[in-house]
Amino acid sequence: MRQALRGLTTRGRAFVAAGITASLCALLLGQKDLLRVGILLVALPVVAALVVGRTRLRLQVRRSLAPDQVPVGTQATVELALSNQGRMPAGLLLLEDRIPYVLGHRPRFVVDRVSPNWRRTVTYSVKSDVRGLFQVGPLMLTVADPFGLVETSRTFTRSQHLLVTPRVYRLPEIRLGADRAGSGENRPRAIASAGEEDATVREYRDGDDLRRVHWRSTARRGELMVRREEQPWQSRCAMFLDARTISHHGHGPSSSLEWAVSAAASVGIDRIRRGYATTMLGGTTTLSAITHRTSASVHQPLTTQQLLTECATVEEHKYAEIGPLLTVDRHTHDPSLVIAILGACSSEDVTSLNRWRTSQAIGVALLLDAASWAVGAEATEKAARLTAAADATENELRRSGWRVARVRRGDHLPTVWSGLGLRSGRIA
Repeated sequence: MRQALRGLTTRGRAFVAAGITASLCALLLGQKDLLRVGILLVALPVVAALVVGRTRLRLQVRRSLAPDQVPVGTQATVELALSNQGRMPAGLLLLEDRIPYVLGHRPRFVVDRVSPNWRRTVTYSVKSDVRGLFQVGPLMLTVADPFGLVETSRTFTRSQHLLVTPRVYRLPEIRLGADRAGSGENRPRAIASAGEEDATVREYRDGDDLRRVHWRSTARRGELMVRREEQPWQSRCAMFLDARTISHHGHGPSSSLEWAVSAAASVGIDRIRRGYATTMLGGTTTLSAITHRTSASVHQPLTTQQLLTECATVEEHKYAEIGPLLTVDRHTHDPSLVIAILGACSSEDVTSLNRWRTSQAIGVALLLDAASWAVGAEATEKAARLTAAADATENELRRSGWRVARVRRGDHLPTVWSGLGLRSGRIA
């Protein structure tokens, strides 16, 4: 009863105020007819509150999403199966399913009367032009009296999640020269200039056995090197997605970050389909690993579904440098191919990328020209500086042995990707 009285609508409160005022005036003026009107105005909301408060519904809701994962701009259908499991009827019901506004307007349904064993199925569509993981539900039920004087709301607990993935393009097959096939016991070893086969080595990592230190390579490189463990040949790909706020421009679906995320999803899925054990840095898993100081979940090869989920939930972050985002993956096996999808970078960022990429790995960089995504006053003030910085970054990467594709707003990813292939032994 108290909850129902707290649910008085504006109309209900107006009735109570008018009734009290009329009753007081009737007492002062000695008007019995006016007193009857005042009592009636007060009694109506009280009676409505009693009726609503005694309404005991056993409403059951089953929600289904078809499908529960869609690309951006694609519709999904939500179905609500409603049923009354109780024996008590109810009057007017208002149903509202809570969804984020990026999925559309919140659907509302009105049910005039609910009888015992009542059943009804309602459907509505949702669509998002923004990627992400969105919560659909819970359902909010509002019980109201026919006069609209009292409303009480109840919220169900169950909800579901809709995954909206970035746009994925099918990429043309190109030769990058990073494939490793077969099942031999060792990786191919480089031949020294003197004709003697060098030991296959890598940088020392915490926990390595000191008996595996290769002193000749340590003396030559000036840092501690160890013999690499024997392992089957396998194509490995490590990707890095630059999602820093300072690296991108534009807003919403047309921003440079969204182009980069779509590129990461497309390239990653393409590598997984071609048999690469693929990892990705720069996403939510990387930020979580930095926060909790663990890298166990970062260097595990991703499935197609895991990669799509990672890309769908990428958000801009405020790291100033790339270095901390790359060092969480120090314990992974050395990849044969590293792919960096970059925004605006500094020379320190390029140094970190070169340190992350091993000498035996082929490096591919998609360098986004952030100036082409800048708009308005931002474009005129920063265009020249951003373009000059992108030119310097491209030159540094090429000098370090990276294959670089410069990306501008409006460029089609498959076309950009096909330009990175090898033709007659040269970079296209």
